[in-house]
Amino acid sequence: MRTVNAYAATSATAPLAPTTITRRDVGPHDVAIDIHFAGICHSDIHTVRAEWGQPNYPVVPGHEIAGVVSAVGSEVTKFAAGDRVGVGCFVDSCRECEFCRAGLEQFCERGMVGTYNAVDRDGQPTYGGYSGAIVVDENYVLRIPDALPLDAAAPLLCAGITTYSPLRHWNAGPGKQVAVIGLGGLGHVAVKLARALGAEVTVLSQSLKKMEDGLRLGAGHYYATSDRDTFKKLRNRFDLMLNTVSAPVDLAALANLLKVDGTLVLLGMPDKPLELPAGALIRGRRSVSGSLIGGIAETQEMLDFCAEHGVLPEIEVITPDYINEAYDRVVASDVRYRFVIDTASLRG
Repeated sequence: MRTVNAYAATSATAPLAPTTITRRDVGPHDVAIDIHFAGICHSDIHTVRAEWGQPNYPVVPGHEIAGVVSAVGSEVTKFAAGDRVGVGCFVDSCRECEFCRAGLEQFCERGMVGTYNAVDRDGQPTYGGYSGAIVVDENYVLRIPDALPLDAAAPLLCAGITTYSPLRHWNAGPGKQVAVIGLGGLGHVAVKLARALGAEVTVLSQSLKKMEDGLRLGAGHYYATSDRDTFKKLRNRFDLMLNTVSAPVDLAALANLLKVDGTLVLLGMPDKPLELPAGALIRGRRSVSGSLIGGIAETQEMLDFCAEHGVLPEIEVITPDYINEAYDRVVASDVRYRFVIDTASLRG
């Protein structure tokens, strides 16, 4: 066992604070990773503040992890010491169900093992990337291409795959009209990815205050949803819409912006149920769907795609002692567009 420095939440109201945790010894199929950077995802905040149910405190958040391999187990074949690697939202799954066998580990019938706030195969709690090191089975480790800086690569392990997976599944590409709802941590990556895939991209945001950013990131059009004329101008416009926000939205109004056979995909998780009149779907054979991150193979595909096309999140790098202030800024939508923790002080 190895003792590692970390930042943890001990209650829904207490600030995250320095602590130490233990990491398991490196087993035959394990990869030990020195963590260099960890992205802050809004789901980290939802979890530690008990907004998605009661977590198992102490919680060490972080599932956007980028680092360097420090050691590998005797039977590891995919990685070697010195490799640049990442860890995303889960660190294990059953490996036997139809979804695991199909490379859809995120939908594991027995439940994927979350990178934090879960119970690992050995019965021990999992702790995430707000720490100096982690040990993960090689089958759940990603290779980070040399073309991707480690700090900017970290958010791709959640924000990147969360948006890439539905874009690929619903065939975003040349000739397709794609709308991204919300220009935040997820939305800004979605714009870059959709544009890199060749789609024509429109941002739908509450206001026009980020319009300059949206167009710079690759959107061809930008509209405010607070302007009711937007819904008249864009009626029947889109093949695919990605809703990246967790706040309540008017599903009927958004669905009416879809073409016949268009799909609105929910990526954010509002804390209250959403209402959708059937007519909004029936009149255009439209669909409302959801998407959850991606499997290991697709996540690697996404990293390679981002390296090839120069797709990088816009980040603000912070030190661990700024985590609590960063949380407040995320909640206030005061970040453009993703906080990334430099964990150098936790590796000491």
